[in-house]
Amino acid sequence: MMRLNLLLLLAVLASALYLVRIQYDSRLLYTELDRAQSEARRLELEHERLRVDKRAQATPLRVETLAHTQLHMRTATPSITEYVRDASAAAGAAVAAPKKEAP
Repeated sequence: MMRLNLLLLLAVLASALYLVRIQYDSRLLYTELDRAQSEARRLELEHERLRVDKRAQATPLRVETLAHTQLHMRTATPSITEYVRDASAAAGAAVAAPKKEAP
């Protein structure tokens, strides 16, 4: 009988220690989950802020201003437009065009 009581006592102590360990692990996992969710919220806010910054940087007025100031570009007008022909395409068109015979 004494052996049975001792065996049951050891079983109860082992299960109590196991329960304490499981609760400790559970709390660690819960705090890790909470940290991960906080980080996810922070990253989502950062992503949204970056999207807003991207939209602000890509406004047509800002792009035009940067083109004028940093790249020294100017607006294209018909008076300064130059048309460039591809030399090989022009040669191919001249060969393909039928020649007119003189009367």
